[in-house]
Formats: sequence, structure tokens, C-alpha cells
Amino acid sequence: MLELKKLSVDDGFDVYKMLQEIPSEENGLLNKANGLTFDEYKEWLIAKQRDAEQKGIVDGWKVPSTTFWLYVDGIPVGFGSIRHFLTEALSQTGGHIGYGIAPQFRGNGYGNEILRLLLKKADEIGLEKVLVTVDLDNIASQAVALANGGVITGRTDENVLIWIDTKNITI
Repeated sequence: MLELKKLSVDDGFDVYKMLQEIPSEENGLLNKANGLTFDEYKEWLIAKQRDAEQKGIVDGWKVPSTTFWLYVDGIPVGFGSIRHFLTEALSQTGGHIGYGIAPQFRGNGYGNEILRLLLKKADEIGLEKVLVTVDLDNIASQAVALANGGVITGRTDENVLIWIDTKNITI
């Protein structure tokens, strides 16, 4: 059974362990929880909760974002975040949605599933279209975005820009 759960400050060791398995930086995805102690992770959860609740832009660049965990049969296998809006810089690098799957769970279609579920959440918070930016050489993530209704609208020196209409997502 697949389930997308919103980050909670009460999340425990199972999520912590999964975050330690996902590299701190890979294919353009940053996992700032990788390498933290468990106590630091608990503080990180509090900061991420604040990120979801903030209004407007903080520190000139940070926009509100909500983090979710993908659970499969009660086990966390990946995470994703939704930015509530974009700055000019984020419209070239970053986009609305980022996600990652722990290495031992890759190749099972969970990337496709987490993106599909995150698109539904994006629609619920009022985003009719979302941008997913994917590293030029990350063919697997490009395929996931395209399989979820994405349309390539451009390229930068580093990324493929893929827009997805959230109204066309089926659950």
C-alpha cells in the first residue's frame, strides 16, 4: 500500500534512517538531513515544519515548501517537497517539486508514484501547473515527469524544464 504522509515534528527513526540512505546531493536533489545526528534531525524537522507554515519569501530567496514521505507497506522509501510558489531563480533551477527515493527501493516505480501523489497535493494547495526541473543527464527523472503528463518547455545549461498540469492527475 502506497501512502504519502506530511512531515511531522514527531517523525521518528524510520524516516531518519531512510534520509541517511539518500545521498546529500544527487542528480540536483539536496537532502540536508543526510549526515545529521538523530538530535539534529529532530531540529531539522522543526525547521522544515516552519518552512511549510511561512508566508512570503524569507531571507530573500526561501519560499514556503511542504515536505512529504512516501511509505510503501508502512516503510518510508522516499521523500518529496512542494514549493508553494517560485522566484525567478527557482523557475530556472529548483522548480515546484523535488523528490528522491532511497537507493535500495529504486527501480520499482516509486519515483513515478511519489511524483503523481505530490502533483495531487500541489493541486490541493492551489497550484494548477507545476514546474519540475531535472538535470540534463537524469533521463530516469525526465521519463517520470513526462509519464506524469509533463511537457518539456525549455532547457538551461544544467536542467530540462518540464511543466505539468495538476488538473490532469488521476489517483
